[in-house]
Amino acid sequence: MTIAFVTAGPDTSPTRDYAEGYKPNSPSPEPPIQINSSVSNPASVRQINKQLNVACSVFFLYVYGGMDFAHSAGWNQTLNTTATQVFKCSWFIGVLAGAALASLTMTFLPKLPFYVLGGLMQLTGSIIFTCKPFDYGCLLAARYVAGAVPFLIHSAEVATDNQRGVSGSMEQCGLALGIAIQVIYDTQWVDDKEASVNQVHGIIGIVFSIIGLGMTALSIESPIYYLRIKQKEKARKCHEKLLGSFNHSVDQEFEEIQLYVAESQKRTFCQELWISVVPFIKLLLYRGFVAFSFSLPLSASLIKSALLTEGFISCWPVTLWGLVRLLGALVAQGSMDKLGRKLISLVGLLCMAILMLCMAASYANPANALMTYYMYQVWRLGVAFQAFAGLFVCSSSVYLGEAFPIKVKPFFVGYIIGFEQTIHIINIVGYNKGYENFFYHYYLSVGIILLVGVVFFGIVIPETRKTTLREATKRFQRLQNIRLNPCNKYKQINLQLI
Repeated sequence: MTIAFVTAGPDTSPTRDYAEGYKPNSPSPEPPIQINSSVSNPASVRQINKQLNVACSVFFLYVYGGMDFAHSAGWNQTLNTTATQVFKCSWFIGVLAGAALASLTMTFLPKLPFYVLGGLMQLTGSIIFTCKPFDYGCLLAARYVAGAVPFLIHSAEVATDNQRGVSGSMEQCGLALGIAIQVIYDTQWVDDKEASVNQVHGIIGIVFSIIGLGMTALSIESPIYYLRIKQKEKARKCHEKLLGSFNHSVDQEFEEIQLYVAESQKRTFCQELWISVVPFIKLLLYRGFVAFSFSLPLSASLIKSALLTEGFISCWPVTLWGLVRLLGALVAQGSMDKLGRKLISLVGLLCMAILMLCMAASYANPANALMTYYMYQVWRLGVAFQAFAGLFVCSSSVYLGEAFPIKVKPFFVGYIIGFEQTIHIINIVGYNKGYENFFYHYYLSVGIILLVGVVFFGIVIPETRKTTLREATKRFQRLQNIRLNPCNKYKQINLQLI
């Protein structure tokens, strides 16, 4: 009996239940997976922070640039000196000079010294504003100096494929914050003898310039620079600092960077120049549209409509107008590497075009400029326009870092930035020479241009989310890129699972 019981015991259902219950508790691989994920997350966050150090330094340096930008675009209501046409154009001329100089020297010099130089020049301009707030000549010189800040292409080279959108859009987010600060304090500040509005402008610039310089000291040079001068070991060290030695994809990512550099070195300068013609035309127009998102006519229209409807400029519509662009830019930045660059930018551009045409309709009759009802519509439409402008502009900075091969990138980016500043200068000169019905013709023509641009960019601009720089550059070289979310042939799914 006992033998029969023992032999029959293992075949009974209780033992099967025991076996079935044992299986879920047996897998040993699960605990290591949980431990690995919990240990690697803080490290990965630290590496992302290293990748964003350059972008953060750019952000703080461009905050003061945004303040000067808004200063030139009409937000100088409490300026202690006369805002002449030359004064308004001076910052844009400085940017033109800085872009030209940097495009000639960035091809063979390290990138980080340019950001240090840019921070020091902005700091110098801020100090001049603080020390000489009533001297027109000194203020004009300070704006030339502060404007000559190198443009950004470096952050695209030190960010991973999943962070390039966030990193590249820091430029426009910094400008948007600077615009918000300038608009708000320029309209709310009550000038007195204790502190000039120009001194406040300079003090804020000093703070952000010092923070930007501090962040630059923590930044890491691009591995691509060292690969181009054949210093592979230094490039490898920089790459490991950016990704971290814990990351199993370090070798694979480094091989991709080597391929990116090797392909460029196989081509001559003229060959890279030829294959970059199509991307250049695309981004020349794309970045030119950015100049229409914030201009002197837009600012003057809001100021006049707010004065007519509210009776004074320090009112909540003006404050809201300054903030919504920053809000839109932050939303776009958060969506850049998740939803993609193209869709959110086209939505922003389409809404900008519609709102611009609606503002043109409000100015169709010159008498409407004196009617409260129509001016209410103008500032409401203007607030909405700035919100969608924030959605549109962020992708332009990202695309500038992705579109061109290595050898010609500084030249083409410099020309494109210069073209944008030229449009700003034309807007200022055109507004100063404008006639009675200027706003109607300006909004109508720009609105039509933006509407045509939606169709054009929908066809030619590619989606570069989670692509390598090599793949993104190839997509820009194609004439048409209609799909909003094309399949990425290079996508390394295993990198996402590690």
